[in-house]
Amino acid sequence: RTESIHDFSFQEVNEFRELLLKWYSENKRDLPWRRQISNPDVNQRAYAVWVSEVMLQQTQVATVISYYNKWMQKWPTLQDLSKATLEEVNEAWSGLGYYSRGRRLHEGAQKVVSEMKGEMPKTADELSKLLPGVGKYTAGAIASIAYGQATGIVDGNVIRVLCRIRKMGGDSTSQPVQEKLWQHANSLVDPDKAGDFNQGMMELGATVCTPRTPSCNTCPVRSLCLANKEVEFNKQEKTKELTKDRSKPTISDIECCIDSCLLCIQSSEVWDSSLGVQNYPRKGKKKAAREEQTKVCIVCKKNKSEALYCIVQRPEKGLLAGLWEFPSLKIDGDCSEEVSPQQLLKDSCGLHVDTVTSTCHVGEVVHLFSHIHQTYIIDSITVEEDDRDTVVTDPPSTKPLRWVTEEELQESAVSTAMKKVFKAFADKMNSKTPAKAKKQKVDKKQPSINSFFKSKS
Repeated sequence: RTESIHDFSFQEVNEFRELLLKWYSENKRDLPWRRQISNPDVNQRAYAVWVSEVMLQQTQVATVISYYNKWMQKWPTLQDLSKATLEEVNEAWSGLGYYSRGRRLHEGAQKVVSEMKGEMPKTADELSKLLPGVGKYTAGAIASIAYGQATGIVDGNVIRVLCRIRKMGGDSTSQPVQEKLWQHANSLVDPDKAGDFNQGMMELGATVCTPRTPSCNTCPVRSLCLANKEVEFNKQEKTKELTKDRSKPTISDIECCIDSCLLCIQSSEVWDSSLGVQNYPRKGKKKAAREEQTKVCIVCKKNKSEALYCIVQRPEKGLLAGLWEFPSLKIDGDCSEEVSPQQLLKDSCGLHVDTVTSTCHVGEVVHLFSHIHQTYIIDSITVEEDDRDTVVTDPPSTKPLRWVTEEELQESAVSTAMKKVFKAFADKMNSKTPAKAKKQKVDKKQPSINSFFKSKS
């Protein structure tokens, strides 16, 4: 074989391609974006792949499907997306997370239409250079799947497959391992079926070579997997133990002979036999998410028989840029001074509330961002609509502000975190329902939050 166990021989490359492509042809899932691959319009193919790949970043396939279908119904072409407003894009992306993805996709569509005559770049290099938010992976996916360019891709699924196949236990985020992964991705990809091959790699990682409980027995490339061979060897050694013939070759045939190899499991780490192939891949220690606390005030005012809620827009840059939220104020974790809801409203968005009919401490909600462990401390206040002087803003208001119904709130560009905050509020209000109301027949619909603010007849 080759000098390093982490490399593929010429024969192994051909075998890997043949096995993977056959398996993918027989086992690929029917996903909506894959149906676009047969579209004769190459520009439309590229757009469909672009949308799906951006949505699939950090998000599971099951979640993406409905978002993708709604997106393509609303904006079936690049030209349609380019005409959309950022507010509309944020609304469509609401709940999907990592909101900068949608914003960059929108920016990219506008750039293609205004600067490239509506024609998508045709190579991986051009895609990554010319389109905002399109990195090496996304560019490779579009180029190979839509255009058939023989270029590799490396995402989380591919990393897992290759690290197990070639027994790479070094930090998968390190430069040496990343370089080797991209080298393999580019050398393995089938020149005649690049799109199918790359989708097959991702499909294998998503459905067979999974992070937990991988299905090694059904893996089409099991015969080439050194991690699996290591597991099988260790099993055999356990059964032999004292009767092992020392004169016969041992695991050395799948051990790396390079001293201090940065692709191998490092000497400071241990092999956990209970994990098997899940010993690969390995990542360096993740930086702990920082703790943050934010006070939130849900302001509700009556409007005839309906409740309206105050939401304000976040800044155009930074976390959750341009999304709408309830008035909020970040507080120091060790802050001993209590911030009243009225003070919060004044400090966060210049909102003055004089006459309050009721107040409620809702509780706390925890939401995890990629780098922040956020705790929302929630209060609510109810004000009367009749008194026009009850709710006023400093001129000019420090933030764009809207009053929305519950239905409008759910359809607005509101983050998942704020939807969790509102759910906590709704649950709190529901818990205050009189006992006799809870004894309604099971076929009665649960009352909406608006029912708690209807005027009594």
